[in-house]
Amino acid sequence: MSANPRGRGRGRKKGGHDEAEHPDERWMASYMDMITVLMCMFLVLFAMSSVDQEKYIALKNSLATGFGEVKSGKVDTASGTIVSKSQVTKDGKGYATDKSDADHSTAASGADDTNVDPASTAVPPVASKADLAAAQRELDDLKAIEAAIQGNLDQAGESSKVQFAVDDRGLTVRLVGSETYFATNSADLSDQARRIMDAIAPVLKTSGHDVSVEGHADQRNSTAPYATNWELSAARATGVLRDLVERGGMPADHVQSVGFGSSRPLAKGASDADNTLNRRVDIVVLSNQDQDVSELMPALATAQDGARQGG
Repeated sequence: MSANPRGRGRGRKKGGHDEAEHPDERWMASYMDMITVLMCMFLVLFAMSSVDQEKYIALKNSLATGFGEVKSGKVDTASGTIVSKSQVTKDGKGYATDKSDADHSTAASGADDTNVDPASTAVPPVASKADLAAAQRELDDLKAIEAAIQGNLDQAGESSKVQFAVDDRGLTVRLVGSETYFATNSADLSDQARRIMDAIAPVLKTSGHDVSVEGHADQRNSTAPYATNWELSAARATGVLRDLVERGGMPADHVQSVGFGSSRPLAKGASDADNTLNRRVDIVVLSNQDQDVSELMPALATAQDGARQGG
């Protein structure tokens, strides 16, 4: 047997030579993954850089109209409350509560106010008919509550210590002069106060309105057992609330009490008359309408009062 070892050796060498001519190509998988990721990244960048032509045109036209470069073909139909120059405060941030303040503001602006008709500013001119009608209904409802309470007070002979006022919050039933309702530094209702509350509670009980009982004190310091006017005013408001609920049958989930101390005086002086006016409890019958409607009520009430006086 003669084998040719050299032949076998050449065969193995030839096979080894073939392997050298076909190296490992697994690196191409990673390369293709990288190319795919790069392509996706550029597609995302392109999508992010594309512009919505319609939105761009709308923005351009809006800016041009806003800066007066292009006349608008639309009419602004927005509704709201316009404050005339005679009603603006000195800083221009709201209504003037003092006529002299409003006049000063108008004069400072250099505007001539001699041609302004006061009746034209009684009700904001841009208020919608629906809002005016809703405000009038709410005002009539509150005025009916006032009339009912006033009738009960007249029958009891206790109308002199109660005042009424309508504002954008609702109807305020003002219990003026703490001596009528409470002993000195006390939150217990007097017998006269209970008679007055007996005239008020039945009306509020069935009114369908939430009620806020708000205590106020004069600027003199409180004495024992109340450390400050905050505690005294809060205790008196709570005393009126308890009487409304416990004796008057007012639903507890429709009434609240709060104490303002001496922070909200009606009179700025320190005379006995001023202190009597500031030492009070306000029973506020809150409006059921939203703010836009409720803000119309004071002007409507003023117009009605003026019409009655004129008639």
